[in-house]
Amino acid sequence: MNHHFLRAAGTALLPLTLAACMAPTPFVDRNIGKVATDMRNAQIMHPGADRNMAPPLGLDGPAAKAGYDQYVKSFKAPEKNANTFLIGVGR
Repeated sequence: MNHHFLRAAGTALLPLTLAACMAPTPFVDRNIGKVATDMRNAQIMHPGADRNMAPPLGLDGPAAKAGYDQYVKSFKAPEKNANTFLIGVGR
């Protein structure tokens, strides 16, 4: 057979062969954005929290302020390490 004919036939049949292996796009088109929506919804701990008008349980005002002040203070004066090779050893 003619070498050019085989090359032309192979070139013509290659796209058809690859197209037969492709997944159908309606499934992808139908579910586009679903993963992002599911991830966002999974991060919401209490979906109905905006309708709950009961006061939250936890610390009172002065205790919360003292905790926050201690937190801020920890950044102003960080703990000094004399030896950097002692990574938390002996505390």
